[in-house]
Amino acid sequence: MSYQAEYIWIDGTKPIPLMRCKTKIVQDGKEPGIWGFDGSSTNQAPGHNSDCVLQPVFTCPDPIRGGDNVLVLCEVLLTDFSPHPTNTRAACVEVAEKYADQEPVFGIEQEYTFLQGGYPLGWPTSGFPAPQGPYYCGVGSPEIVGRPIVEAHTQACMDAGLAIEGTNAEVMMGQWEFQIGILPPPAIGDQIWLGRWLLYRVAEDFNVRATLDPKPVRGDWNGAGAHTNFSTKAMREGWDAIITACEALGKNVEEHVTNYGPGIEDRLTGQHETAHWSEFSYGASDRGASIRIPWQTEKNQKGWIEDRRPNANMDPYVVSRLITDTCCSALAETK
Repeated sequence: MSYQAEYIWIDGTKPIPLMRCKTKIVQDGKEPGIWGFDGSSTNQAPGHNSDCVLQPVFTCPDPIRGGDNVLVLCEVLLTDFSPHPTNTRAACVEVAEKYADQEPVFGIEQEYTFLQGGYPLGWPTSGFPAPQGPYYCGVGSPEIVGRPIVEAHTQACMDAGLAIEGTNAEVMMGQWEFQIGILPPPAIGDQIWLGRWLLYRVAEDFNVRATLDPKPVRGDWNGAGAHTNFSTKAMREGWDAIITACEALGKNVEEHVTNYGPGIEDRLTGQHETAHWSEFSYGASDRGASIRIPWQTEKNQKGWIEDRRPNANMDPYVVSRLITDTCCSALAETK
């Protein structure tokens, strides 16, 4: 007997990489090993030297095919087995290993928007739906659209064994969110990418597209983010570490926002529950701040913080690397 292994990787398309996949038939009793692909067709190699290597890094049950079939998330290597230039996971691993003693962990809130026929799902083909207000965590038609897709995606994530924590309808009609965590880097990136792949794959069956565009509709409509919750062992034990982390993020603003996803200036305008991209602030329960300190953290004087700046289209390997490096390096200096 044999089974199907769906190899999944992130390509080299700019400014926003695409997810790619192909199927390998594996003999029963054997593990999915390294494989290859044509990098000239994925913006990762020239035609005269096109071979790239797929190195499995995370395997889970395939909830689409079922049975003994698996999903195989891969990182891309060059043929000398060094990380490909588009491989952002490798740098994340280095930082995660450097600060492993601080036990950094993440929970990411992945927002996205359903599109059909070029419009957000449920929107009229001309004009706009009713203003924002009833859609966030709403129930009932016509305000809520796409729930069958969300339910199918949630079940797929659960069946795959991903650390999905919940889902909810978001502020704009046709916009939703799923949450993955609590996981250390690079595992948080692995599971966000697989959660995205399952979202795209499930939406296929409904003839609907899921987009991570941070501002899918211009005007007075919320954008789509990937609010990133973060803590270390010290932050989970005391308030001083919370403040140290917030202050450190405020000293490294440009590097973060320029790597938090293309189009960030369109979303972080200072409106629609965002701080302006060029400014930095932090505060308890403040969704208009760059960094929100949850009320539980303030009350308990320990816990976690939420970086509200990352776009929905951000690379979770890059974001988790930057936050870990910035905060953990600052916390290391206080010891």
